[in-house]
Amino acid sequence: MRIALDAMGGDYAPKNTIEGAVLALKEYSRIEKLYLVGDAATAENELKRLNFSDPRVEICHASQVVSMKESAAKAVRHKKDASICRAVDLVKNGSADAVVSAGHTGAAVAASVLKLRTLKGIERPAVACLLPTESKVFVLIDAGANPDSNPQNLVQFAIMGSVFSAQALGYSNPSVALMSIGEEDTKGNDVTKEAFKLLKTSALNFRGNIEGHDLFEDPAEVVVCDGFTGNVVLKTSEAIAHAIFSWLKHELFKNSIRKLGAKLAEGAFKSIRKKTNYEEYGGMPLLGVNGVCIIAHGASSPLAIKNAVRAATESIKQQINPQILREVQRYNEKSALATTPVP
Repeated sequence: MRIALDAMGGDYAPKNTIEGAVLALKEYSRIEKLYLVGDAATAENELKRLNFSDPRVEICHASQVVSMKESAAKAVRHKKDASICRAVDLVKNGSADAVVSAGHTGAAVAASVLKLRTLKGIERPAVACLLPTESKVFVLIDAGANPDSNPQNLVQFAIMGSVFSAQALGYSNPSVALMSIGEEDTKGNDVTKEAFKLLKTSALNFRGNIEGHDLFEDPAEVVVCDGFTGNVVLKTSEAIAHAIFSWLKHELFKNSIRKLGAKLAEGAFKSIRKKTNYEEYGGMPLLGVNGVCIIAHGASSPLAIKNAVRAATESIKQQINPQILREVQRYNEKSALATTPVP
């Protein structure tokens, strides 16, 4: 498996990205080649600092970086030598099987769409995010690729999310729910109301609308929404998890009795912490593009980068795209039959 890593992408790049790459190479023998894409001198210096050498590493020089403040589409068009562009180029020309980036999400999406194109039948790609509950993990899609989506986009997200849920999480017939402000099909805006109708007549295991308060208590295996809503849900969830652990730490260390109780429950706290820690999940796949693209958290630690690289290798192995193509074609054929007038 050959991975192209955007070494300059992320809040703490290239230090964390290259440290994460080193961790991945040490742990995963299945990686045949890992391209570090970015400023060559900087990448070489980081490897020297870590005293690391591996014949599987290849540095691909890129003289530009897309900053978080730039317009994604403009940057991708004008910065041809940006690290994310060069990394996606490696997938496009067949040198790499997947690209991983913790940089500008919009730039990663734009570069992937412009260079790799979307799969046949898919209008827009979507970011699939894994979120934990007490009893399982579910897929939230879209988690940030498309701030605005139409009803047909949401149906396609549902199809892609179902395929990913089945392949990555092992659900045999994943249920699908539509994020809205009420369970009734009359609740929501015009887009969600129309999407509800389309999903209800699809072959998907659609269970209806889901509200925010059910998201972590009784979610479907796949929760569908536009990228604006999904990104707000994702970041709010991360912030709440972080805040709760901070509050607990503050309260548990107020006196010696509480400290003793915290020590006794240390294993439980660590278990929950691991379940809610984004670093353990590593990265989110951008589904719907003609290739494998993993988008990592901007503030990724070396551990998170390592796990994003792991997620890339798993996505390569799962071969999700051919299955998405089959399911989208199946849906389109059924829709065409439903709209064909009877002579």
